[in-house]
Amino acid sequence: MLCAAAPTDAVLLVDDDDGLRAALTFSLETDGRTVLAFASAEAALAAPLPRRACMVLDHRLPGLDGLQAFEALRGRGVTGPAIFITSHPKPALYLAAARAGAAVLEKPLLADALILAVRSAQHP
Repeated sequence: MLCAAAPTDAVLLVDDDDGLRAALTFSLETDGRTVLAFASAEAALAAPLPRRACMVLDHRLPGLDGLQAFEALRGRGVTGPAIFITSHPKPALYLAAARAGAAVLEKPLLADALILAVRSAQHP
């Protein structure tokens, strides 16, 4: 499942790469979304969060990884679809993401891959 969110819905972005996080934030905001961006899962979990958000989570994070972050966010009551982004995803990630009802996008995110994934879910 990709992020089936209206353009004004919140996107919760967690990626430890400062440059990529800034670029994705800019791209998503340009597409009309409100972005809450964090460098770690722990920082996201310590912040006030909306009840519903499209979660875009780097799988390889220091501390909690993307799957652990997803589970912790769900435990805090955050609902909404999720997309895991990562380089060289392993089959186990695809399986875990499928079980969670989430999508996996492989880095590097070429052109507007994330925006297109979010948009395509709006019109199934």
